[in-house]
Amino acid sequence: MNQEVFVMNAGMSQQRVRGFSASLSNEARQRVADWLRTTRPVKARPDVRAMLLQRYPAGLFNDAEFEALARVLTD
Repeated sequence: MNQEVFVMNAGMSQQRVRGFSASLSNEARQRVADWLRTTRPVKARPDVRAMLLQRYPAGLFNDAEFEALARVLTD
């Protein structure tokens, strides 16, 4: 429910300010957060295998080590 509050602004004319109760403000914040979560674009996951191949010299890891490292980085 909105409350009306009168505020004096350094001797100038009175202004009418509407404030929201804390529960409505929290509810509005939660709705915006939910909306952002559902509408934001999905980020593309990095290609871990390509990153490992570029970052480390060939032959540093054997195939089993490379697969294990790639699995750890993707999970």
